Amino acid sequence: MNGTRRQFLRKGSLAFMGTGAAFLFPMELLASMRKRVSPNDQINVGLIGCNGMGFSNLSSMLKLNEINVAALCDVDESVLKKRTADLEKAGVKKPKWYKDYRLLLEDKDVDIVIIGTPDHWHCLQLIDSLKAGKDVYCEKPIANSVEEADIMLNYVGASDRIVQVGQWQRSQPHFVDAIDFVHSGKLGEIRLAKTWAYQGWMKPVPVLENTSVPEGVDYKMWLGPAPQMPFNMNRFHFNFRWFWDYAGGLMTDWGVHLIDYALYGMKAGRPKSVMALGGKFAYPNDASETPDTLQTVFEYDGFSILWEHATGIDGGNYGRNHGIAFIGNNGTLVVDRNGWEVIPEEEFQGWGKKGIPKMDAIKKDKGDKSGLDLHTANFIDAVKSRDTSLLNAPIKVGYDVALVSHMGNVAYKSGNRIYWDDAKAGFKQTEANQYLKANYQNGWKLPML
Repeated sequence: MNGTRRQFLRKGSLAFMGTGAAFLFPMELLASMRKRVSPNDQINVGLIGCNGMGFSNLSSMLKLNEINVAALCDVDESVLKKRTADLEKAGVKKPKWYKDYRLLLEDKDVDIVIIGTPDHWHCLQLIDSLKAGKDVYCEKPIANSVEEADIMLNYVGASDRIVQVGQWQRSQPHFVDAIDFVHSGKLGEIRLAKTWAYQGWMKPVPVLENTSVPEGVDYKMWLGPAPQMPFNMNRFHFNFRWFWDYAGGLMTDWGVHLIDYALYGMKAGRPKSVMALGGKFAYPNDASETPDTLQTVFEYDGFSILWEHATGIDGGNYGRNHGIAFIGNNGTLVVDRNGWEVIPEEEFQGWGKKGIPKMDAIKKDKGDKSGLDLHTANFIDAVKSRDTSLLNAPIKVGYDVALVSHMGNVAYKSGNRIYWDDAKAGFKQTEANQYLKANYQNGWKLPML
């Protein structure tokens, strides 16, 4: 019974992690926690993109007394109404509403901006926020293309603004402890880092007919620089991530979190080569475009990093539906959002035999603060001190993993093993380089320094 319950909880947790719902805090409780502070000590926040992780990030920040919600921006009026009602439960008065993020950025009352929009908007909104003098908490992945990521890195580097990327695992203590163990050398020579996400909660995306735009939705603004398409609910709100125009599928959705820690543990940058195999194997006729099954190998000197994902099943590596494993000569360290453990090589004689380490004997975080709460608090500490060195996930962290994840998708799209050329900042296979570029439409221009 306990095993069944544990499996259920893990399945439920993974499903909610995909929506941001796992981080939503009861608004009524939030009201009782918050203490009034002087307006002079308040930090005024504007949220762009109020669904999913955008609102979860805002809710997390509201646990800090100095945070005040100045403005909400969303292209869907029904979302603005819902989130305003949620905030009222927390004792937060109605903030100003915007449908065009540029008007929010003109608002002098807004000190910091949370960007919780689909990936294809992150580049423009981050850079426009910097130009408006705002500090920024930007959801991951930082961009929907390598070209955008390059531009964003340069802009943030030339700015005096504080920018944190929403890779909140960087603030979660047990992940940090696990990497400290990896770096200790106790695992011996590490030959492979595995990363994986098995998403059992994610079922086929049903094929839906195009419809008229729902009342209260500014669809033109939602599309922004993405190609013109008729309105379809499959491409709107949460499911946008399964369409190439707006995102990169599970590779950039979950992969950004997990591959980030593989890179961190291995002190790795750009791979020498990448190859990817997969496709729509589980649900070939559903509405999504991105692969439901994928294996990607990133080659480095002396080791490889492997990414794999699958939807509709939870049977991942080491009995976990997501995680990172560092496989060394002396043992294997496995870490996920529940904790971490080391499987010593000399004690391992085969699964199921006497004396084999139990997979549920994992080291967990102490205390009751979530990784997200620690991450948003870390951002606000950096904002108040004006010290970028305090940030747990500065733009470079977001850039490095976005670059690698997008390289994986480029390998999948090109269908070849592709080799990186550092001197040319591109692939040696010229045809693959087309997938590094942004494709801005509808009069929107790619920002340039």
